[in-house]
Amino acid sequence: MRTSFAVNDMTIHRIVEQEYGFTPLFEFLPTLTQEQLEENRSWMQPAAYDSSTGNVVLCFQSYVVKTPHHNILVDACIGNNKTFGHRPAWNGKTDDNWMRALKAAGLSVEDIDFVMCTHLHGDHVGWNTRLENGRWVPTFPKARYLFSKKEYAYWAEVHQKTPQDPISESVLPIIEANKAELVTSDHALNDHIRLTPTPGHTPDHFAVCAGRGGDQAVFTGDLIHSPIQARYPELVMRVDTDPDQAIATRRRFFERYCDTDTLCCTMHFPSPSVGHIKRWGSGFRLEYVKD
Repeated sequence: MRTSFAVNDMTIHRIVEQEYGFTPLFEFLPTLTQEQLEENRSWMQPAAYDSSTGNVVLCFQSYVVKTPHHNILVDACIGNNKTFGHRPAWNGKTDDNWMRALKAAGLSVEDIDFVMCTHLHGDHVGWNTRLENGRWVPTFPKARYLFSKKEYAYWAEVHQKTPQDPISESVLPIIEANKAELVTSDHALNDHIRLTPTPGHTPDHFAVCAGRGGDQAVFTGDLIHSPIQARYPELVMRVDTDPDQAIATRRRFFERYCDTDTLCCTMHFPSPSVGHIKRWGSGFRLEYVKD
């Protein structure tokens, strides 16, 4: 399984935590039809669709971008000891998968300079913090954590009304430790790293663009989850906060990078998860980078 990619003066590492048949495909993508599945079953299974269970196969991972200046962590995955009552595979887990993958990339938690959370869902913020003597403390002691100000405000308000475990365990401790930078979703960190607004899945979701002088690599976050959504961008994921906006974002993003040299690094596509966007009829596909 390929986990490292060289792009000009950068190296990109996949930090994989889990990959499995996550949940029933038709529940996950409620507007998908049986006819669409049958038309695409041959290429979807087994990597993206587990026909024995009917589950969509997703990868849960982070990316580290090593630029000449910094080590940038894009999304912080699931984490250990976290509360996910509805997700047994995530709830209170204590495995070393993610940390071993980080070490295999030649990195330690001290080496991360910036953490960029595309949005604040639990499987994208988990490793922001770790449990130490019963307290949640920042996992990456030297890092600044970039959250969208608008995204944070939205979830903080939700959390006040209905407490959200990922916010209390993985976001608020970063705020309280003064490690967070609340930015706009078009923020530019430096000449190598920029954000681009990709709302719809959540109110101020952003994608991360990397490369000096142009987008040599992009990190999708959750603007898309499964390869079938590339072929049919109108397929909404069940918890998209604004489905129509998510559809428009997905199509605009894929049109922007279609048939370019930009390396598209997806968060949840099955391994190897990384490739180039190509046109496919009225939709798109990701042509994976081969070993």
